[in-house]
Amino acid sequence: MLEADINGKWGSIMAELANCSRCDRLFLKGARTICQNCYQQEEEAFRTVYQFMSKRKNREATMSEIVENTGVDEELIIKFIKEKRLLPTEFPNIGYPCSHCGKKITSGNLCQACLEKLRKDLEQHEELEDRINEKEEQEKKRTYYMFDDKEL
Repeated sequence: MLEADINGKWGSIMAELANCSRCDRLFLKGARTICQNCYQQEEEAFRTVYQFMSKRKNREATMSEIVENTGVDEELIIKFIKEKRLLPTEFPNIGYPCSHCGKKITSGNLCQACLEKLRKDLEQHEELEDRINEKEEQEKKRTYYMFDDKEL
């Protein structure tokens, strides 16, 4: 593969051999983590889902209805949502589970409630660390060190 650099000179790019994360075939890894065959299959699956969802009567379909009517795996549909290829603003009933509690979300990995709990837990942890560090500093101030002049 050749690519022009900033100065317009052509040079070769070192491609990395990798195993496809879907079918385990060996391929030259570039921008994708899957081989060309799997990429084409994913694109066909996306077209199938998008064609189904673009019909007015299907715009409010749930995830299970989409899977049932298209035959596309839920994991792949979730991937399309995370890649922002299927937008919850256009299709309000699509989403995927929060990594922590399982509640339906449309972006990120955690729902707002879990994010808030995580933030509070981090604040409590930082406060505890601050108190421990304060206590250690106070202990250092109270400690009296004696040095033997001969050793200095």
